[in-house]
Amino acid sequence: MASDVTRSVRSKLLIVDDDEDLRKQMKWALAEDYEVMLAENRSTALTTFQRKRPDVVTLDLGLPPRPASVEEGFAALSEMLTANPQAKIIIITGRAEKEHALKAVADGAYDILYKPVDIEELKVLLKRAFYLASLEKEKQAMQRRLGDGSFEGMIGSSPQMEEVFTTVRKVAPSDVPVLITGESGTGKELVAKAIHSLSNRKDGPFVVINCGAIPENLLESELFGHEKG
Repeated sequence: MASDVTRSVRSKLLIVDDDEDLRKQMKWALAEDYEVMLAENRSTALTTFQRKRPDVVTLDLGLPPRPASVEEGFAALSEMLTANPQAKIIIITGRAEKEHALKAVADGAYDILYKPVDIEELKVLLKRAFYLASLEKEKQAMQRRLGDGSFEGMIGSSPQMEEVFTTVRKVAPSDVPVLITGESGTGKELVAKAIHSLSNRKDGPFVVINCGAIPENLLESELFGHEKG
């Protein structure tokens, strides 16, 4: 009975890849920890995503009927994020597709993992993605319970949180860089979004870049742009 209950509450993971052997390998390696669902194309992926509502997806950009192109993969990414903007979608692709993978992150993908897939590295990435998804769900549930008792998407009434809110209000109107530090999971991105929302640039885009997912030799050009030649 206990094992049945454990299985029923496992986190849901959708694996989307046209490589059947890779799908089976990943499911075999991850089925003990997650409820794993498989899809080999965009249509099946979207149907499963809408029906099962997984928190995390691994997505290969090269999907049928044109696996040599990334068109289907990007369409799947867009459709899934439209259906659930909070979904954590991990792009799994070849190193030759770095440019497309980085574009996918800019379009809302959570992270990148390059083939050949290192299962242990994937497990770490999945654990982090599911943890973040659970934190976001908890925050949304708390917001529903507290109603208006929040500040720019952040919730808290302790003196420490009030100090954070005061600092955000103080620095947001200024035209200077702001460095936000803190341990993983403490809400640095939420603070950054709050500063942007209250700043003079609030009508412009808020762009999130996962620096850890960008190769070191491409980081500078990704952040600051580059000119050919």
